[in-house]
Amino acid sequence: MIIKIMDPAGPSFPGVHYNDKKIDKGIGELMLMKNFPSFINESSSKEEVRNYLRAISIGNKKVLKPQFHAMISTKFQGHSKEELTKIAENFMDEMKYGEQPFIVVFHKDTDNNHAHIVSTRVDKHTGKKINDSYEKLKAQKALSVTMEKLYGQKPEEELEKLLNYKVSSLNQLETLLNRNGYKIGKSTNDENSINILKNGVIQQTLSGNQIVFDNIKNDKRAKQIKAILSKYKELYSNKVFKVEDNRKNEAVLPKEKTIDGGHDSKMKIAFESELQKKLKDVFGIDMVFHHKEGKNPFGYTVIDHKTQKVYKGSDIMKMNEVFEFTSDKLDKKTFEILKDYNIRNQETKNILLEFFKKNNPETEIKDFMLFENRGKKDLETYRKVQFEVKDFIRNNKNTNDEKNISITKGEDGKMYAVHTRFHYIGALQSLIGEKEYQKLLNPIQANENRTENNERNELSKAVNEMLFELLKSSGTARDPAEKELKKRRKKRR
Repeated sequence: MIIKIMDPAGPSFPGVHYNDKKIDKGIGELMLMKNFPSFINESSSKEEVRNYLRAISIGNKKVLKPQFHAMISTKFQGHSKEELTKIAENFMDEMKYGEQPFIVVFHKDTDNNHAHIVSTRVDKHTGKKINDSYEKLKAQKALSVTMEKLYGQKPEEELEKLLNYKVSSLNQLETLLNRNGYKIGKSTNDENSINILKNGVIQQTLSGNQIVFDNIKNDKRAKQIKAILSKYKELYSNKVFKVEDNRKNEAVLPKEKTIDGGHDSKMKIAFESELQKKLKDVFGIDMVFHHKEGKNPFGYTVIDHKTQKVYKGSDIMKMNEVFEFTSDKLDKKTFEILKDYNIRNQETKNILLEFFKKNNPETEIKDFMLFENRGKKDLETYRKVQFEVKDFIRNNKNTNDEKNISITKGEDGKMYAVHTRFHYIGALQSLIGEKEYQKLLNPIQANENRTENNERNELSKAVNEMLFELLKSSGTARDPAEKELKKRRKKRR
């Protein structure tokens, strides 16, 4: 979960206009309007919303940029639009904006679900500016408190658990913490102490004597890990490729660039392989590579979450005996999308590979970059995929869904559906049902059956009409067959 505070803006409240445009395009949805008067509601125009926020703000001439604009984002579809709305509402309470008028708009124009919040920095009741000192740090704390309140996520408990891991050096501790979103910095108050930070906020300060190192090597667990590596490198791809994360630099505005035309931050580089992912998913063994800029890794660290111990990789197995390094690379955004697909076997891997080759020819994706992922999507996601694929088929490839849904045939002869928004690939037959599937496979037979049924219905209708006319012409409402039956009964007597 990420929180981003946008730069303050002027009294025209451009954030309202920005979100309204998203709604008009069908990629945004107004989820909440809070603390507005009754005459300002969901059916109000953006001008009415902006005018009300402006009316509150204009009383304080000192506040030249009264707009408060924040964005809360979750990884992929990790939280629904309803959950994000609840998080946003509680976040505003923690930021002391709970009684301010604000809107929450859900956006679905990226791979990550996210919601925007727009309000005014001028207090509705007092006319004073709401304190925005260290606002970005406050926002990180407010989001942490919100997630703890709603989902029981306690950062201090997570950190305490990590600090109980057995490490043999400060570098290993730093690797462990970095892998879990923390950073280590020197304390300005004590040169023998270190600060542990998350999102720029100090979580804890440790003195040198609080860190206990464990230098025991070649224990029983290390031998088990070696045996696991030897076995699984034969079952899953051990080819390592580079993943480049340049998203932060791409988002930097021109004015934020450095004088020499570069950016303030360097591109983040990671090295990944299917073997790494499988070991972490199945055994809780996390493998972290160490490298210098522009070069392949020179070593690796093993983090064993099962026994809560960190190992130097070479103490278990030489790196080149486990991994095969390639010169291939992939951007971080594409990598995260590919990794999220439910790839259950080689067939679904091949289908996804062909799909991306066709739809993203500018990005070279190789077989070993697609990781087996047998984890099932949650039932809610499956139902959404099922509904949209059925609708897509019945409406003969509605253009609104064509960007998200693709139907393709596998080498096994079966039909598959790829849903890009939910990162889902599945057998079409199970998604739409046997009857609809057969109609799709045999459209000619389905048309013939439909024609035959129509002809049968027309014939039945004609017979009924003729029978009705016979009844009318006989002068009685009785069926002629009934008269014939009575004649036979008389003869028997």
